Order: sequence, then C-alpha cells, then structure tokens
Amino acid sequence: MNFLSHVGRFIVAALVLMVVGWIVPQFSVGGFWSALILALVIALLGWVVEGIFGKKATPFGRGIVGFIVSALVIWVAQFVVSGVSVSVLGAILAALVIGIVDLFLPVSTPFEAAK
Repeated sequence: MNFLSHVGRFIVAALVLMVVGWIVPQFSVGGFWSALILALVIALLGWVVEGIFGKKATPFGRGIVGFIVSALVIWVAQFVVSGVSVSVLGAILAALVIGIVDLFLPVSTPFEAAK
C-alpha cells in the first residue's frame, strides 16, 4: 500500500469520527484536525492492544471483546487528543456506530493493513 492510500484511509476515518461526533451524544470532536489526530491515536492504541493481547482482543476484531476494547480505546484516546470529549456512554455508543459504519464502509488502518 502506498503512502497516499494510508493518508486517504486516515482522512476517511477522521470524517467518520466527525459524523459520529455529530450523531452520538456525549461524544464531541473539536474539528477536522482533532478528528484526524484522534483517528491516528485510535489506530496506535489498537495496534498496541493487538500486540499485547492478539488479534481477537482488538478494536479491529469482531465480537463483544472487540466491541468493548473499541469503546475503551475511544475513551482512553480522549486523554491524548485535545478538543475531544467522550463519556463512557459516549464511547460505547461511538463504538457501536463506528462498528455499524464499518459494516458498510470498511476502513482498515495502515497498522492493520501492514500485517
């Protein structure tokens, strides 16, 4: 995969996060740059979780464990990125909405695609 496709995937992920911020209560993203950095942080945290626990316990994995880890990664990412505010309920709802969007528009991150 070339560099531009990686950038494109992060831009799509940032746009999805902005839409999620508009739809989901208790989940707010300050703007496009915050969403882009949030997408990067979520990808990095997901990569770390995958490295520690394996593919089944990652935000990219399917099932209830992947869903819970996704919500946890989204909630933790708010402490790294300024302009993002997420409650626990907001993280759970955001993980649900992102999971539904991913069913119709799958977006793999560069860290996931590198495997």
